[in-house]
Amino acid sequence: MATITKIRPRALVRACGGPRYAVALAVDALGTGLLRPFLLLYGVLVLGLSAPVTGIAMTAGIVAGLACMPAVGRWLDRGARSTVVAASMLVRVLGVALLLATPAGHAWPFATAALFLGIGNQAWPAAHAAVVATVSHGRERDAALAAGRALRNAGLGLGALIATVSLAGGATALRALAAVTGLAYLAATALAWSVRLHAHPAAAPEGDGDGGPAPRMRTLLAANVVYVFCLNVPEIALPLILVTQLDASPVWSAAVFVTNTVLVVTLQVPVTVLMSRYSRRSVLALAGVILGASYAGFLAATSLGPGPGAPAVAAVSVVCTLGEIVYAGSATALVTHLAPAHALGRTLARFELSTGFGLAVSPAAITALAPHGPTALWGSLATATLLASSAVATAPAARDTSRG
Repeated sequence: MATITKIRPRALVRACGGPRYAVALAVDALGTGLLRPFLLLYGVLVLGLSAPVTGIAMTAGIVAGLACMPAVGRWLDRGARSTVVAASMLVRVLGVALLLATPAGHAWPFATAALFLGIGNQAWPAAHAAVVATVSHGRERDAALAAGRALRNAGLGLGALIATVSLAGGATALRALAAVTGLAYLAATALAWSVRLHAHPAAAPEGDGDGGPAPRMRTLLAANVVYVFCLNVPEIALPLILVTQLDASPVWSAAVFVTNTVLVVTLQVPVTVLMSRYSRRSVLALAGVILGASYAGFLAATSLGPGPGAPAVAAVSVVCTLGEIVYAGSATALVTHLAPAHALGRTLARFELSTGFGLAVSPAAITALAPHGPTALWGSLATATLLASSAVATAPAARDTSRG
């Protein structure tokens, strides 16, 4: 049984790709936090576009990003690693440059900018996971993936906080934030490029892959689409429920979001290390149980009505965040463990396709279910997530029979 008994910061940095790569991740996350949460506002307030037009352009960017994933997977399988990460950052530099050059009232240049930003945002997770899988093995790799997520959430949260404070400056401030984002992406690109990490396509780390065909993972990919809904619960579902159904102050939504960010930053690595004593598949199934229980908790909390309902929802959100942490610490780790070395890129690309699809459809599903009442929303999410958890637990274990 391979477990991690201690958290060694220096070892985690090395397992994440080294100091320069870690700085690149932090700078990239900070820049992303400055702009991505406010891209819709940029289209509406700076460019004078309507909200529907802006939303359609952003959705098109996400879809285009998903369409590029097979090509990203093949590029990774040819041995590219830090180059793909740098490219995912550089394409976002182009997106920000187009954004800054877009004249007011022009939708197509904004849509093109959103396209480049979407491609970069979708390509980055698979490329990053491939980098970590190349420089670290076994449970050390799981901890490194968790550390990367914690670092990224810290950067995103700090960037969003800076941007929120700056929004008082209106359109001028949004333009300045976009410019700083572009510079951050450019700096991160240079740092990631300087790492110069390349893998030999035929080489397989000991114990990670047997040179066989790429795993189908149909059950895991389908379950992942459902699991991913948890990532949009703090940002979409809870603000919607708190404001429209519980008549709560927007402060409650902000408190839930901040709590979620702080918990992910502080607990992602310790929880992943704690769970290393169990198989990744079992931990992923457990994540579904925790998430399903939290959705049932939200149903009970909303039944309390205005007043006590808001603090009850905020309390249950902590359980939901714990489920998210367990899910995030096991899902990508399981995929990298199942993938043979020669098909790591394609396997990660397929996994990120399922993640991107879940993130794309979850806002529409949540907003469609919410008007039908708490039972329709939380009951449906709880049922679907528990079914996904059961499918993960009972699916053929393939090569994930060990705990290493």
